[in-house]
Amino acid sequence: MGNCFSCFKVPLSPSTDTDQSISLEQKDETMELKGLFPNSCQQSGHFVSGTHVNGNKKSMSTLSTFNSVGSDNCGSVPGVQSNVRLSRGFYARLPPLGRSGTSSGLSLTAGPKQQKEPSENKRNALFDQYKDPHEDVILADGIERLCEDLQLSPDEFKVLVLAWKLNAEQMCQFTRHEFITGLKAMKVDSIRGIQARLPEIVQELTVNSDLFKDLYRFTFRFGLDVVSGQRILPADMAIVLWRLVFTIREPPLLTRWLKFLECHDVRGIPRDTWNMFLNFAESIGDDLGAYDDAEAWPSLFDDFVEYENDQMNQNITKDDIIKDASIDKP
Repeated sequence: MGNCFSCFKVPLSPSTDTDQSISLEQKDETMELKGLFPNSCQQSGHFVSGTHVNGNKKSMSTLSTFNSVGSDNCGSVPGVQSNVRLSRGFYARLPPLGRSGTSSGLSLTAGPKQQKEPSENKRNALFDQYKDPHEDVILADGIERLCEDLQLSPDEFKVLVLAWKLNAEQMCQFTRHEFITGLKAMKVDSIRGIQARLPEIVQELTVNSDLFKDLYRFTFRFGLDVVSGQRILPADMAIVLWRLVFTIREPPLLTRWLKFLECHDVRGIPRDTWNMFLNFAESIGDDLGAYDDAEAWPSLFDDFVEYENDQMNQNITKDDIIKDASIDKP
């Protein structure tokens, strides 16, 4: 596959999702109404549920044989009466849904609606929607379509976060195992679920340094071309990934560090150098004077600090020359 981070860049297009929540609510409410009448009462009567004009609320329209319910749960019904229309008084005697209470000898206990657990079948169906037609894997084209549906740019920080949560082995590819296992860990099974979860994860990364460190170390592995057995990130890829992963929690010296890499003939970044840069940036901050070259820092950090100090000395020398020249003028 190789490094193909640039292939992610595609125009955004809004996604469309079919919303079936209205019909599901109708079904749930019908079941709640049926819960008001135990099986012991079915022999003495029935009710017919109707639909309001707006189509999403159920109501009781007719009731047959529901009179004088005694404490023996319909055992003391004295007579039969059909098509009796419900009155306001009947509604007033019913306890509201979601509360427990008794009315005419009926014990009513209705709890809040339980949120459905994410579905394994839905996750597999979602994977099938983007996978390659010839391989059981989501490749670059499928990832582009996935990003479009998520309304994300492929080179956006949230896409890196998604790849991290899926524990993707390489760029531009999601295996079925990675995709299903990752979504299961995120407790989602749909595009909307992913869209809702990603901002929460980003917020966690801003406040949890251990989580961010895990994402940071993952980013190095994610950028390698594992097919060719690559062990060192090419400098240009490392620069792109440093800019991306530090979209949040950017260290003060990042801009100068990347400029140094761009101006010098640095072939690649080893894993140790990548990992230790996070410690270097956090411990040094913006004060290179705090850098101790006697410590076990990679030699590339020594070169960077030396280069920055030289630049600073040159600037001071130029300022001094200008200042001295202005003083010498009559």
